[in-house]
Order: sequence, then structure tokens, then C-alpha cells
Amino acid sequence: MGFAIQTRAAGPVLVVEAVGRFTVVDGHTKLRDLMHVLTNSGTKKFVLHMERVEFMDSSGIGELLRSHFVVRQAAGELKLACVNAKVMDVLRISHMNTVFEIHPTEGDALQAFERKS
Repeated sequence: MGFAIQTRAAGPVLVVEAVGRFTVVDGHTKLRDLMHVLTNSGTKKFVLHMERVEFMDSSGIGELLRSHFVVRQAAGELKLACVNAKVMDVLRISHMNTVFEIHPTEGDALQAFERKS
């Protein structure tokens, strides 16, 4: 399976659900391109739901980081949720677990936005 993204609103937060393989071949710049479009249209709060991401390579990590910076440059926030064990291992090995705010559930990530408001 390639890489697909679906979005849905959860109040003022946009949940971005990633599905498939987040790699140089499959993911390319889909997430970053989406973040550019959404931040340019005024969206500032994002939860990236990653439960169905099957695999992520170094290119996927780079795209995730670049997407994070796109959101930050627009004065927004990107939180990760439902990161499966395989992807969490990749984030830990690359030390990206220290860069991102990671929540065990989507609900926890949404509540984290509510606590900041």
C-alpha cells in the first residue's frame, strides 16, 4: 500500500490520518504539501493520527519533521497520536520522540489542545 492522508475536523483541531508506508517512494511530500495548504488557509492546530502507518523510513522522518516546521512557521501546533510500536521505535532511534508531542490516543491529543486554550 502507498501513502494516503484523510482529514476530518474535531472542533478547532484538524485530525490528519496517515495510512500506509511513509517512505521516499510512497509518502514523498504529500503531508508537507497538505500542511502548506492548510496553514495558508488559517488552520493552526493539527493531530497526526498514525495508527495505520505501516512503515516509516528516514525519508518519512524527514517529511514529518519538515511538516512540523511548516506548521510551526505558521504559529501552529502539530501533535502525534496513536503511533504504533513499529513507528515509535523509528521515532525513538532517530530521537524524534523528543521533538514531537506524542499522545497514546487521539482523544488525549485533542484534550492537550483544550488544556492550552
